Amino acid sequence: MFINKFPPHIPEVKIPEDRTVNVLAEVNRGFVSLRAIGQGRDKRNSLLYDVIAGSWILDSCCNFPTLFYIVFMVHYIVFVLYKKYEDKIIDYFGENAMVELKKYYAIFDEKCLSMISKGPSKDKK
Repeated sequence: MFINKFPPHIPEVKIPEDRTVNVLAEVNRGFVSLRAIGQGRDKRNSLLYDVIAGSWILDSCCNFPTLFYIVFMVHYIVFVLYKKYEDKIIDYFGENAMVELKKYYAIFDEKCLSMISKGPSKDKK
């Protein structure tokens, strides 16, 4: 009014209470599901989310035809090499790789996994 202008008309925003309650209930259900996965009680959904996340990461790296071609070629090459050098090289390297993986898993288990709680304990009858 001081400079002969009226203040702008700002509409009033109202969110219906029932929609707010429904949205918050869904958010709460999601948090309950994530907590169950984190505690190790919901292994099926944990695996499902891992597959979805892995697929999303692979999809962001390359498109489907390229990924299909890469998987097909690697599968074919590994199969042929295994048949050709099965007893000479592949089994030897496979055994060495398993020994190394077990060693690194033991270190990882000692330093990281042992610090994670396993969830609520179940009483055995």
